[in-house]
Amino acid sequence: MNSPLFIPAYAFDPVSNETPAQTAARLAQAFAATAAERDHQGGTPKAERDALRASGLLALSIPREHGGLGASWRETLDVVRILAAADSSVAHVFAFHHLMLATVRLFSQPAQWQPWFEHTARLNWFWGNALNPLDDRTVSRRFDGWREFSGRKSFCSGALDSEMLIASALQDGQLLIAALPTLRSGIAVMEDWDNIGQRQTDSGSVTFEKVRVEEGEILADPGPLSTPFACLRPLIAQLILTNIYLGIAEGAFDDARHYTQHEARPWHRSGVEQIGQDPYVLSHYGDFWLGLESVRALTERAADRLDAAWAQGSELTEDERGEVAIAIAAAKIAATRTGLDICNRMFDVTGARATHAGLRLDRHWRNLRTHTLHDPVDYKIRELGVWALTRQYPSPSFYS
Repeated sequence: MNSPLFIPAYAFDPVSNETPAQTAARLAQAFAATAAERDHQGGTPKAERDALRASGLLALSIPREHGGLGASWRETLDVVRILAAADSSVAHVFAFHHLMLATVRLFSQPAQWQPWFEHTARLNWFWGNALNPLDDRTVSRRFDGWREFSGRKSFCSGALDSEMLIASALQDGQLLIAALPTLRSGIAVMEDWDNIGQRQTDSGSVTFEKVRVEEGEILADPGPLSTPFACLRPLIAQLILTNIYLGIAEGAFDDARHYTQHEARPWHRSGVEQIGQDPYVLSHYGDFWLGLESVRALTERAADRLDAAWAQGSELTEDERGEVAIAIAAAKIAATRTGLDICNRMFDVTGARATHAGLRLDRHWRNLRTHTLHDPVDYKIRELGVWALTRQYPSPSFYS
């Protein structure tokens, strides 16, 4: 929760002539002012989530004909990256909101997803995640015309303070996915997330105790992994993470640059009067900039390819989906490597004083390290190796 000593004064009224990127930049500036303190506190970024609700950005990826802003994936992910540079936890829950909307769109028919989209746009609903198919502790039972979910899910990012959840359960070995109101009887969102990074994503547990699930809430037509178009869902998740990683790296770079220019002192044996004249410091910044520019190019190319694939809809082929998978894998590997490098080496250009706990500059590394461990980069490199050698596309799964 936010400190009682400081209540952020966010401008909740959307500015009609702003682009989504301008709105995101305005919010990001405010979020950045409290990001270090909120990282220390953990808990739910309630004020920041409400600012996103009021901004209209929760409808960003929803088509205009259903009340949304009609943004492309490139535009949506640009907003994620802008927010991530200021506060990667807020960017995470915002991005996963749009991933949940994509899940509904890809796995169900218009009669299901269109009303959910329209309600989300009109009522500023936040969608949270209780999917995690690797956690098989939630099971489903079939009754006459409905089902029952019971069990527990872990890594449920953004579930707290949400209006809707995407949840999954196993029934006779089959994965079932459903869209459920968070406040439905039997659903309990636990405040048990206390990791070293991404401390305000509320990625803890959700329990289901005999939760009634209507057949119309099951996302089974066409369902996951059913068509090349439906198989875009894990690729969207991968590219979301890539943009969060890039945003974290850009935020770390900006913090390091500001500290170097305004606070850091030259090493006493460097022979220079200003740290900005130190050839080793300049070498580091050259490496940082080259890495960031490379990741930006790969990430933007991947987003453009995703948009082209998304526009294909049901006409998307397996090979076209495979091209998107390769582009996103390359971008994610680069974002992981460059991000971790900058978040570590930023202290080489800022010095010992930059490790003061009050600055919490280590949060950039903690946030990125926490994220990247959930999907080991070694397996992405292996996928690229198979492609590079054999021209075999990655096999679609729920994760890649």
